[in-house]
Amino acid sequence: MTLSELIQHYKPAQVVGSTDIEICGIELDSRKCCRGSVFVAMQGTQTDGHEYIDKAIGMGAACIVCESMPENKVPDVTYVVYKNTTDIVGPLATTFYGEPSKRMKLIGITGTNGKTTIATTLYNIVRRMGIKAGLCSTVCNYIDGEAYPTECTTPDPITLNRLLGSMADHGCEYAFMEVSSHAVDQKRIAGLTFAGAVFTNLTRDHLDYHKTFDNYRDAKKGFFDMLPKDAFAITNTDDKNGLIMTQNTKATVRTYSIRGGADFHAKILEESFEGMNLDINGLEVFVQFVGRFNVQNILAIYGTLRMMGFDAQESLIQLSAMKPVNGRFETFRSHEGVTAVIDYAHTPDALKNVLATINEVLAGKGQCWTVCGAGGNRDKGKRPLMAQEAANQSDRVIITSDNPRDEEPQDIINDMLAGLDKEGLKKTISIVDRREAIRTACMMAKKGDVILVAGKGHEDYQIIKGVKHHFDDHEVVREAFGLD
Repeated sequence: MTLSELIQHYKPAQVVGSTDIEICGIELDSRKCCRGSVFVAMQGTQTDGHEYIDKAIGMGAACIVCESMPENKVPDVTYVVYKNTTDIVGPLATTFYGEPSKRMKLIGITGTNGKTTIATTLYNIVRRMGIKAGLCSTVCNYIDGEAYPTECTTPDPITLNRLLGSMADHGCEYAFMEVSSHAVDQKRIAGLTFAGAVFTNLTRDHLDYHKTFDNYRDAKKGFFDMLPKDAFAITNTDDKNGLIMTQNTKATVRTYSIRGGADFHAKILEESFEGMNLDINGLEVFVQFVGRFNVQNILAIYGTLRMMGFDAQESLIQLSAMKPVNGRFETFRSHEGVTAVIDYAHTPDALKNVLATINEVLAGKGQCWTVCGAGGNRDKGKRPLMAQEAANQSDRVIITSDNPRDEEPQDIINDMLAGLDKEGLKKTISIVDRREAIRTACMMAKKGDVILVAGKGHEDYQIIKGVKHHFDDHEVVREAFGLD
């Protein structure tokens, strides 16, 4: 592709140098540039890419896309100026990679909780039907069964379009993507064309970045505002923000609810830790998921399949074969009859929902233990709230480390304990070492009790003092239970 072909639909404010040059790639990281690269100098949250223009040129970059023309220009390097490079990098990336979101049907899932379960289950169902598909998620990215590690929920625009381009090149008909609020706010999905979008729910999260809940909500809403007229939008009307999300969208709107009065609705007929019998739009199905929050996830999945054109009966048959996603309400049973639930719940609302589910199924026949913590260098305001939710719905609580990152683990624990009253403190202990905290709960719980190990779910690491260490809640639980 030539530079002129790359920018022909996006008129720059200024160009110095030739646009009749072949380009081999587009990069945000100057270290990844090579001979013939386009380097986009973008204002980031941590650094300003304009400071690395010289380094990019030194690595071989043939073109610099920037917001202001450098004083010292290098001969044989083309400079292209746009008012805002954050706005333009997505469209440039999708052009370079052959507009992959127009070569397949891209479905985005956004909300505080449930994104991974919905996106991953949709991906698994479609592939089980023999259709090639891709997945972009918090846990891992997949191109028709081949795994590609991920570092964040939604990658930067160039990485994202490169991934989507590979999916399209491999013949994927569908791609399912978790869309984070950061991705919308930072224009990571700019230039993409979505065939459908799903809203799960909205509770307090990422306020360290968004500052206010309204900003967080509006970032999510921005995703639906950008949908084209021929797309569909599925929203959860059990959440008070559900209809706010879709009030300005041009897409066809469908709703789901467990309270009724929606296009897709369900009620629980029977439930246990093995799964639930559900009535979905008058049809009965058994699913291997547990909890009201998962009923909403199931409805979002079912609604998406229906809007994608799949038959109702076939959609339910496929749903009945699905298992919970790694780290999302996964259950383990010890030889002594103690149940452990591993869940990614890392917000007050997610913790509340998971504990409510455990207590509904327990029905007072055993005690509920909760092992949880909170991440370092993140929203401190949710720490006491998480401790409160744990204490309100548990018989015993162990506050421990999650990912302390650069903070002192004990300081995070103290922030959580500060949210507890005398009654809450009576049932709570703190153990800084997460392994010992989990082992202690497994050792002290009795037959019929349930232990919730919350916060890390699928993650197989801990970050302590900025260093990444291997740590997997699954391994610790299985070892404590003596399971093979």
